[in-house]
Amino acid sequence: MYSNLKKITETGASVSPLNNINGSNPSTADESSAADQAQHEPAQLPSDLKPDASISLTFDKEAGKCRLAARKHFGQLYVQKPFYPEGPDVCHVVLVHPPGGIVGGDRLEIASHVGKDASVQVTTPGAAKWYRSNGRTSFQTVTLDVKAGGVMEWLPQETIFFDDAQVELVQNIRLEKNSTFIGCEIFCLGRTAFGESFNSGRIRQKVTIQRENQLLWYEQLNLLGGSKAMCSPLILANKTVCATLLAASDSVQSADLINTLRSQAADVDNGAGMLGVSQVKSIIVARYLGNSSEVARGVMLKLWDVLRPALLGRAAEVPRMWNT
Repeated sequence: MYSNLKKITETGASVSPLNNINGSNPSTADESSAADQAQHEPAQLPSDLKPDASISLTFDKEAGKCRLAARKHFGQLYVQKPFYPEGPDVCHVVLVHPPGGIVGGDRLEIASHVGKDASVQVTTPGAAKWYRSNGRTSFQTVTLDVKAGGVMEWLPQETIFFDDAQVELVQNIRLEKNSTFIGCEIFCLGRTAFGESFNSGRIRQKVTIQRENQLLWYEQLNLLGGSKAMCSPLILANKTVCATLLAASDSVQSADLINTLRSQAADVDNGAGMLGVSQVKSIIVARYLGNSSEVARGVMLKLWDVLRPALLGRAAEVPRMWNT
């Protein structure tokens, strides 16, 4: 997932979609075989289990204004009243999970449906916290559908994984013609401010992007706490914060844009971590590894600051929730 970060910064080499990260260190052939089988099992919410909380939002553009046309929720997932700091074209919503953290066995489902020519930005009021497991795995599934000409900006704040968390994450983005997706995630492994690291537990993630039912992007993460992957220079390089930005549009962007993203984000980082930006067909992907969530946030916001005008023709303003 992160093996080419430094090389990208220096040479412009491409980042390939993640197929497999295995943080295990089996000592026997049988254990190796079992680990290989487990790591290829896709992360997903068990179909026979009802989620503990779910929310489904539908946005439509009506009379020149993007509106939250419908919402359905169950359990502790809500959105605040939509607001329009940029005017009627872009609907901003804040996704709220009142408990503030996810415990072992919790199951969350989030869906957002963006109608034709509608533009939506979704963020969160604070960091998501995945607590130490009680022996059970926690699940979250995010599904984002964007119709023709629509825009989805998915900008949650940091995700903090406590030591010994057991987590399965799935994100499916489905795009139609001329639609755009920009999304970023910042993962913090352990509460470093409390002297905690991610020494045990497991994080599995699957991310897919489709356009008109054609798969554009597929990656999986399978990380075991305390494994060699945590310190390997080919994977996490002993860093505690990893961030990813993905941008999907209908066209391949210029090399000048990619170079601008690299240089401006590198200025924010100032050599503190490892940064890579590349383009895989119509997907722009940026990766960052470091030890500060604040620096990672600054890098992601700078990338978004450059990408938003280039892809959407709109100036980038820091989401209000990110300033509170």
